[in-house]
Amino acid sequence: MPHSYETNGAAIYLQSFAMIRAEADLARFTPEEEIVAVRMIHAAGMVGLEKFIQFSKGMAIAARAAFEDGAPILCDAYMVSEGITRTRLPKDNEVICTLRDPRVPGMAAEMSNTRSAAALELWRPKLAGAVVAIGNAPTALFHLLNMLEDPSCPRPAAIIGCPVGFVGAAESKEALMTAPPVPSLVVQGRLGGSAITVAAVNALASRKE
Repeated sequence: MPHSYETNGAAIYLQSFAMIRAEADLARFTPEEEIVAVRMIHAAGMVGLEKFIQFSKGMAIAARAAFEDGAPILCDAYMVSEGITRTRLPKDNEVICTLRDPRVPGMAAEMSNTRSAAALELWRPKLAGAVVAIGNAPTALFHLLNMLEDPSCPRPAAIIGCPVGFVGAAESKEALMTAPPVPSLVVQGRLGGSAITVAAVNALASRKE
């Protein structure tokens, strides 16, 4: 027998977000944060994710202002950079991932670190006022925090730090939120990933659900 299912894309979209708002506990978020949290839950397909979403004070407002000012988006992985919806970006913001730069393997060997971490060294010319989106590598987030320990290192406007995994993911995000160097957003613990990070970027960039 043929399967019966909803075929209207707009209806699916509206129903999905209505279900999230009905089922998730969103009370602790500001209005600016709530839009982001809902999209992150949608990307994960997981009501309950909201328990692990943590914003530093004013992060959503700071990130949106940076996007409106034309801030570039610095991504640790191509799964993040390629997922960003360009039409949502208010100023045709530049989306940058340096992971495939031919200099990175040599830099990683010299640093005795991962390629994901080494690639961040190439962000320095674009880092001031940027929005950072780390959705894959805990080593990238740890290295960014080490970079920002240097007062001479340019400061991004905001950090979305949602690396995923079993080694270093929870610890890197805890390190970020213990003393955020700039306004920051994480998903606590092992949870995270590119889809969730992209959802946060798209929500912050567009101001729309």
